[in-house]
Amino acid sequence: MKKITFLLLMFTSFYTMAQKNITIVPAPVELTVHTGTFHLSPSTIIIANSNAKHDAVMLNFYLKKLYGFSLPVKNITPGKAVKNIITLGLVKQGERKKNEYDMTVDADKINIEGINSEALFYGIQTLLQLLPVDEYSINNHRFEIPQLAIKDYPRFQYRGMHLDVSRHFFDINDIKKYIDYLAYQKFNTFHWHLTDDQGWRIEIKRYPKLTSVGGFRNGTIIGHYPGTGNDGKRYGGFYTQDEVKEIVKYAQDRYITIIPEIEMPGHSSAAIAAYPQLSCFPNESTAILPNTPWAGSRTGKQVQQTWGVFDDVYCPSDYTFKFLENVLDEVMQLFPSKYIHIGGDECPKDTWKRSAFCQQLIKEKGLKDEQGLQSYFISTIEKYINSKGKQIIGWDEILEGGLAPNATVMSWRGEEGGIAAAKQHHNVIMTPMNYTYLQQPQDSVDRDDFIPLEKVYNYEPVPEKLSPQEAKYVLGAQGCVWSEYTPDMDNVESKIFPRISALSEVLWTPKANRDWNKFSSELPGIYKRYAIWGNKYHK
Repeated sequence: MKKITFLLLMFTSFYTMAQKNITIVPAPVELTVHTGTFHLSPSTIIIANSNAKHDAVMLNFYLKKLYGFSLPVKNITPGKAVKNIITLGLVKQGERKKNEYDMTVDADKINIEGINSEALFYGIQTLLQLLPVDEYSINNHRFEIPQLAIKDYPRFQYRGMHLDVSRHFFDINDIKKYIDYLAYQKFNTFHWHLTDDQGWRIEIKRYPKLTSVGGFRNGTIIGHYPGTGNDGKRYGGFYTQDEVKEIVKYAQDRYITIIPEIEMPGHSSAAIAAYPQLSCFPNESTAILPNTPWAGSRTGKQVQQTWGVFDDVYCPSDYTFKFLENVLDEVMQLFPSKYIHIGGDECPKDTWKRSAFCQQLIKEKGLKDEQGLQSYFISTIEKYINSKGKQIIGWDEILEGGLAPNATVMSWRGEEGGIAAAKQHHNVIMTPMNYTYLQQPQDSVDRDDFIPLEKVYNYEPVPEKLSPQEAKYVLGAQGCVWSEYTPDMDNVESKIFPRISALSEVLWTPKANRDWNKFSSELPGIYKRYAIWGNKYHK
């Protein structure tokens, strides 16, 4: 009996010490730890009035998903003495920051207050990270949470993650899982790369061949570009409009905005394969190098089976613009986001240079050259999107030839494009590939172009070259996941974790609060949290 008592005391002592090692990612603005704990169990009651009901539902969703139980939700009259409760409520803006929440934990109650429902949701994500990750707590549904006080709000308004589903397709369950990963760490934007040379992934009812033809390729190269062979397997898939609506709703419930990307004028092979009239040379077969591993016919317009940049791009004709307007009409009906990403990157000009139509158009519009023609293309699309009450985002190549009047620039080829745009008083989202392209290897064992965790953690989205006034145009930053060599969600997880956690602190936590040594020392606990999330993180 004495031995059992001693073991219980030893475990309790160890358990209490473990609770003092609080790890919240991203780290909050202010955290004060007090003495004592709150005991959370399935008998704990959530108190939520009508304007906090949805957040109570989301708290229970994640408790059930991660720990296997949910809590009763009630609306008890204020002032009634109740213990062992979690209260969720909204407070007036006052002196609070945008999306600020406050949390207090004492012996009898956890109280989370936010200036809006989104702020409450962020507080809930913090609460979930306060739950212990040890086996005893999880198996017994007994969670001791340290008494504390937190005041917290985000540093940047745009905190994004991207996923390319064109090179490789991810089903709706994978997309929902990805959205949950973003929610856990307080990202608020999902940039969904839906179209490219290797596949068109969204149903457009007016143009069914976009998915029936453009949504599938006859094979995929084996190994790294240019490939050692071709698997010869028909590959593809797409999201129906009903599935898109389901995913948009799933994201909205987690206060995540989805920004769809419809690539133009380059990276358009899949669309051209479906509708050759979109090309300046519709009767020419897709150019395929003789040594390219290829499956099936080389005749006619083809969905690309390898990676890279391809010469056959949209022709800036009335037919193309009407096609894109019709496509965008359906896309804008599906996505409530104020932004539509139109790509604009890596558009070769060779076909435009040899197209008599394009050369005549350059003269008619008084354009300087093919760079000016790209600017004309983007500006034409921007005017249409603006007329629908939306705005465009484009990769930094949209600066070439002159920036469309209201465009937001996503700077991927380093920071220079973002700096140039901010100096022109355009909004900027930083996505420099040498810091935020998370499909790159995490360690030097793989390749020389690896991006280590510490490099991501120490990234600063606001360049020193910008004045304080210019810096206000930097909305935030985004991690990107391109899927040429990232074929499934397990692989995505092994690429983004733990770097996505580092990026979340870059975007949420005040610069003065970020501490690499502290963050790196917390990794063992962070990995245990990943295990509860069920992901295949990089060890």
